[in-house]
Amino acid sequence: MNKLAARISQVNPSITLTITAKAKTMKAEGLDVCSFSAGEPDFDTPNHIKLAAKQALDQGKTKYGAAAGEIGLRQAIANKLKKDNNLDYKPENIIVTNGGKHSLYNLMMALIEEGDEVIIPAPYWLSYPEMVTLAGGKSVIVTTTAEHHYKITPEQLKQAITSKTKLFVLNSPSNPTGSVYSPSEIKALAQVIIDHDILVVSDEIYEKILYDDTTHLSIGAVNEEIFKRTIISNGFAKAYSMTGWRVGYIAGDINLIKAMTTVQGHSTSNVCTFAQYGAIAALESSQECVEEMLVSFTQRRKVMYSAVKSIPNVSTTLPQGAFYLFIDISKTGLKSLEFCDKLLTQEQVAVIPGIAFGDDNCIRLSYATDMVSIEKGMTRLGNFIQSL
Repeated sequence: MNKLAARISQVNPSITLTITAKAKTMKAEGLDVCSFSAGEPDFDTPNHIKLAAKQALDQGKTKYGAAAGEIGLRQAIANKLKKDNNLDYKPENIIVTNGGKHSLYNLMMALIEEGDEVIIPAPYWLSYPEMVTLAGGKSVIVTTTAEHHYKITPEQLKQAITSKTKLFVLNSPSNPTGSVYSPSEIKALAQVIIDHDILVVSDEIYEKILYDDTTHLSIGAVNEEIFKRTIISNGFAKAYSMTGWRVGYIAGDINLIKAMTTVQGHSTSNVCTFAQYGAIAALESSQECVEEMLVSFTQRRKVMYSAVKSIPNVSTTLPQGAFYLFIDISKTGLKSLEFCDKLLTQEQVAVIPGIAFGDDNCIRLSYATDMVSIEKGMTRLGNFIQSL
């Protein structure tokens, strides 16, 4: 076989998927594995969403569609962005993609070129820098701390901007930390972006999973100047437990959306047609299903957080959004990969090493799983750390 493209050697495999796959293999071998690895709600997709997709199948919605997405879904997304986020987009400002991840990949392909810099706060979702690399750009990683709840400050952002900066990646609520930027913090970051005339992509996939009366402010809603520089990425996976449906979207400047549509038109073409009708139902029907899942996440967060606080030599911040705990393990003397491998082997508990997110002193636990697994797994985690 001929030599592979050089770009492949520059990209790291997904550690999240690797750990999850190993845990599944152990389960298949009959081992009692408690998995806190996957960022996936354990609930089934709500019935009314599945019914809408079934009806679309029965109605023959099985053909090619517009590369940018069904017009009915793009209109529903525009309505949602106006109602929920105070963002004024038209359907032509929106492209439907094969999941939220694909929306960001298309964005990097359409926007970033060699020499461009993209500012990414760490800890970060592991695919951000890899996408930048595939597009030929350079990731500028800005390290945040637990003391600031893993949030970049306006001063840090300002110092990271150079003449080559094209894009700032904002993720709130955050994966992996669960941090949520307050409205005042969002406004302060918006002013820096305006002052330096760069773009921001706001990844809002966890926007509906919030705790303790926390407020989510979409950065594009701050004022007209930041709106012109904002790109919104979102999807249906987390809030509606539609991870396998692969329906996401991006909203932004019409020329950018046209460019992304060109990229998508020559790669995947349209998103699965009948799945898009399920997405329409998700947006236009009752949101009670989201609230029901949030009740469970809230209880699970409480139990897992309390358990971690009782374990010596580890610490964590209380997440205000998403469904993760980001735990500092530096006092154990182990780095994240070794910690996770030993924990899985010795106690059959699967978690994600923080090195995947840019912090080798931490691990990520997902509480998007059942309470029995959480209680059992946290006991095992405590036993493991005490054994060290």
